[in-house]
Amino acid sequence: MSEAFLGSFASLDAILGGKSTKTSVPIYAVAKADVKKWLAGQAASVKGWAKSTDFTPRKGKTLLLPKRDGTLHGVLFVRPDAPDPFEWSRLPAELPKGRYYVHGELDAAQADAAALGWALALYRFDRYKEKPPAPGKKLAWPTGADEGRVRRLLEATFLVRDLINLPANDMGPAELEAAALALAGRHGAKARVVRGDDLLAERYPSIHAVGRASSRAPRLVDLTWGDPSHPKVTLVGKGVCFDTGGLDLKPASNMLLMKKDMGGAAHVLGLAHAVMDAGLKVRLRVLVPAVENSVSGDAFRPNDVLQTRKGITVEVGNTDAEGRLILSDALTDACEEIPALLVDFATLTGAARVALGAELPALFCNDDALAADILDAGTAARDPLWRLPLHDDYDRFLDSKVADVSNTGSSSFGGAITAALFLRRFVSGGTPWAHVDLMAWNSDSRAGRPRGGEAMALRAFYTLLERRYGA
Repeated sequence: MSEAFLGSFASLDAILGGKSTKTSVPIYAVAKADVKKWLAGQAASVKGWAKSTDFTPRKGKTLLLPKRDGTLHGVLFVRPDAPDPFEWSRLPAELPKGRYYVHGELDAAQADAAALGWALALYRFDRYKEKPPAPGKKLAWPTGADEGRVRRLLEATFLVRDLINLPANDMGPAELEAAALALAGRHGAKARVVRGDDLLAERYPSIHAVGRASSRAPRLVDLTWGDPSHPKVTLVGKGVCFDTGGLDLKPASNMLLMKKDMGGAAHVLGLAHAVMDAGLKVRLRVLVPAVENSVSGDAFRPNDVLQTRKGITVEVGNTDAEGRLILSDALTDACEEIPALLVDFATLTGAARVALGAELPALFCNDDALAADILDAGTAARDPLWRLPLHDDYDRFLDSKVADVSNTGSSSFGGAITAALFLRRFVSGGTPWAHVDLMAWNSDSRAGRPRGGEAMALRAFYTLLERRYGA
């Protein structure tokens, strides 16, 4: 895959992998309830060290164990009871540079969590640093870990983070297309791209309307992979590579994070990588409408009435509600081939962040059984979502006096719901559909979650697809 977009794929091998060596330091991962018993079985020097340092076992706490000569003999880590990768992510920051291995054998879920947490904690986006520091810490594969599964989830996460973290001058519609084509090339997927005015000829008028003001042409990227006889799974990702707000211009402070407005597209590419790498038994399709919402003499205007692929006319209530416009054409296209499952990811509304905070994606779904499966997969993967309702009565807020629908609600309340209801109009009634409204960004740094672009609900949806379509 192209190094231009996936530098962190290579860096994964510098922080995780291989087997322990004679110089590797053991990590004794012990449950809190078992720490007292573990210490009782250790040498007097270890017991004395724990006592003299006033070590109190708490989840996530680390105790460095020295040799008589002062060098590091081992590490006691109070591991989480449940296999939570972000609890394991606390470990690397407490350790000096060196090579490590988990002593003994964990159960499979804990081993996977240990490997995931370690690598998530050591991810760095340093593409623009003249002399980026070397990671300096590496963990051998924990015994019992599913190396293939862990690696594909980490590669998918790193891909999402990398794409979102790239600044808009290096991640416009053409570069997003190139990243998608690199992914297709790696996995032997077919790719089709419709660009510029060809969008009008091929019936994607809303994508064209939103992106036409930019000097960087709008486009629709369409990837397909897998056996056509397998169930059709279609992923749609919002690819607004930068969002000025259009003529309804955002304040400067609100533009500071708008390089992440293609976060939905990054998510579907990351998830697609995991699906293809695993060889799940699906016919996968990925649709990425890629645009820049810019200001120029050709920009679409408030109160314009736009055409859509479905034939529904849309009155523009606000040019800063552009994501749902480009998704409308992609969702319509997706439903024309009647997929068994349709999922879209989008950094769509601030209202979802107000309701649920920045770290919990909102899930909307037109199928209760599907929604339950998604939430259960999120719990299992320690990658949660929260379901919000497609409340039918709020549909009235999308009424327009001059067109079939408005792209903004007439009420200032329930914005995430009205946005989801807008999208639902472009989903054929019988198609099982899930819409994920997410932040795709860590506003501060925590263990395993550095500030910057973030994959949210990716492991949840991979777990769902793995359960449904695994070999």
